[in-house]
Amino acid sequence: MVKITKEAALLYHSQGKPGKIEVVPTKPYSTQTDLSLAYSPGVAEPCLEIEKNPQDAYKYTAKGNLVAVISNGTAVLGLGDIGAMAGKPVMEGKGLLFKIYGGIDVFDIEVNEKDVDRFVEAVKAIAPTFGGINLEDIKAPECFEIERRLKEELDIPVMHDDQHGTAIISSAGLLNALEVAGKKIEDVRIVVNGAGAAAISCTKLYEALGATHENIIMLDSKGVITSDRENLDATKRYFATDRRDLHTLEEAVRGADVFLGLSKGNVLTQDMVRSMADHPIVFALANPVPEISYEDAMSARPDVLMSTGRSDYPNQINNVIGFPYIFRGALDVASTAINEEMKLAAVRAIAALAKQPVPDVVNEVYHVNNFTFGPDYFIPKPVDPRLITEVSMAVAKAAIESGVARKPITDWESYRQHLKELMGQESKLTRQLRETARLNPQRVVFAEGIHPNMLKAAVEAKAEGICHPIVLGNDEAINKLAKELDLSLEGIEIVNLRHPNEAARRERYARILCEKRAREGANFQEANDKMFERNYFGMMMVETGEADAFITGLYTKYSNTIKVAKEVIGIQPEYKHFGTMHIINSKKGTYFLADTLINRHPSTETLIDVARLAENTVRFFNHTPVMAMLSYSNFGSDQSGSPAKVHDAVDYLQTKYPEWAIDGEMQVNFAMNTKLRDEKYPFTRLNGKEVNTLIFPNLSSANSAYQLIQAMGETEVIGPIQMGLNKPIHFTDIESSVRDIVNTTAVAVIDAIVAKKMKK
Repeated sequence: MVKITKEAALLYHSQGKPGKIEVVPTKPYSTQTDLSLAYSPGVAEPCLEIEKNPQDAYKYTAKGNLVAVISNGTAVLGLGDIGAMAGKPVMEGKGLLFKIYGGIDVFDIEVNEKDVDRFVEAVKAIAPTFGGINLEDIKAPECFEIERRLKEELDIPVMHDDQHGTAIISSAGLLNALEVAGKKIEDVRIVVNGAGAAAISCTKLYEALGATHENIIMLDSKGVITSDRENLDATKRYFATDRRDLHTLEEAVRGADVFLGLSKGNVLTQDMVRSMADHPIVFALANPVPEISYEDAMSARPDVLMSTGRSDYPNQINNVIGFPYIFRGALDVASTAINEEMKLAAVRAIAALAKQPVPDVVNEVYHVNNFTFGPDYFIPKPVDPRLITEVSMAVAKAAIESGVARKPITDWESYRQHLKELMGQESKLTRQLRETARLNPQRVVFAEGIHPNMLKAAVEAKAEGICHPIVLGNDEAINKLAKELDLSLEGIEIVNLRHPNEAARRERYARILCEKRAREGANFQEANDKMFERNYFGMMMVETGEADAFITGLYTKYSNTIKVAKEVIGIQPEYKHFGTMHIINSKKGTYFLADTLINRHPSTETLIDVARLAENTVRFFNHTPVMAMLSYSNFGSDQSGSPAKVHDAVDYLQTKYPEWAIDGEMQVNFAMNTKLRDEKYPFTRLNGKEVNTLIFPNLSSANSAYQLIQAMGETEVIGPIQMGLNKPIHFTDIESSVRDIVNTTAVAVIDAIVAKKMKK
């Protein structure tokens, strides 16, 4: 766990633009027409429509994706009543979490008011702005009354996250911990240390899930809450016990099955944990210091099932697992409330998710091979990308079934895809690639079977029905790795190319290659030696038709792979060069970049081939190419060096292919800004067209461009995609994730399908 210093925290919040969130326009605003539509006079039209039908605010404004995070600063984290203004950094932070996890926009509202009546009236007055309200850091017992009244008097979702967020996540954790312990919720004894907003809400939700009221003991700072205590408020009185033999925490936890701590650090001792029932469940949620440390609890009772609020220990109870997705589901059906049915649906969805196989991205973040449901993993991790779909969909369905949804969802698969695209987990292009590949899966050879990402990708591609995988490598090593990663290799062919059983095939491949390259100095012995190398062997499988496509690159230098590909597969006869392309999926659109990998210092002839290959490849992906050939100069302003090569290539291509939308040489800003280009250079063939294909003048610029875009985030990068080889040979690189390799596999499968059709 990285230690956070005061200096680092203050610098984080102050450097650059102060704070953590900002407002970003979602509509064009660069022209006078744009501004006239955005404001006067065009804005009057949606105003009049909303006047006639207030629900049209969801159609014409940001209301349907806008949540207010509202606080009066009376219970800010562990800092207490520090005031509304001092709590603003926390509310901004909550807004940031809403956005990055749920795609929800937030205005943080700090209300300098402690009086319940006046606070409620202030929130009611601004409520028309929002699709939902997240109450935050308001002390008990006022928070109960504030939430109750706002829920009764407003027709949008209202939730006090300090109460219900913790309740929902800990309830999911409790259900799963009980399953691991082999216990039933209706039978267990539960001790709750703390009687604030979160503790009360957690305990009530436990009861809704089946916990028995008589089996619950609650404590506050004075000890066990008993029915003979004076001056108890209504919420504490509800949980007061009639037992007179219990006064202290030590007495209460003796023989208990569950401890829930929402109090202060180091109040639960090792002896207290030892006194609990078999397989005790300890949720020590005080932050930053838990009621008992993870180390002390495990040392006291190795059979303990432990959760804390900290990210550096297993089973973190983290509200971010819930609130972004609960509001996401509620907003998407224009719900009038977040009711009990929706909260329980979220609990069950979160609990169920922990039992499913964990995505590779989660394992990578936490540097483990595989999380498996059990004592150390019974709550999903906050970075799990499936939360957006599983929890949001469960909440939306519960809203519809309980009658609080104003905009029902009927196509749930489309909604699932929308959520994935919203968070950048999947684009329409990648979905189309995978769906197309699934229609006719091909035999794909994966070169590096002993690389974890390559093996995981082969398994995932098989599971998705994208291909029939053939994995190269030592079969014993691959099976051992699969066992470590908890991967099923059913339906996956493993080929140990160095095994004596493959000697005949190696010799056959060597003779074919030797005959093919006889006039290029090839001899059988050298060719046979090469067949012990996975790239030669795998590409020969494709060359001979024993496989349809080949994926390589995680261990091999590009230069070596390129050499082998030219030697074994060869370049398509209508070209003298081949290249690669990367596809960039961004909010602005889809862009195709070439050549990003192969040709270091292309000549004019090479640039011509790259452009021709790019034109075909863009059409392969069902886009109409509009190509800009790039340089640091514009249209002949520099007549030597690299610009001259590009200039000559454009001249040839425009003459040879007069129907193509291609021009250059031009700087990238003119390529990307249609208005600027058309005003400055109205003569181009690209006039009025949006460029989607960028041909770079050399490898340095192309490779740097796609890697820069990738490093800046918020875009999906697919590639490299091979262009121009005789067979579907596709490359990855050492940084490729499992998702990257699966996407490349889908491209390779489609490439193989098209190649077969062209031969017919």
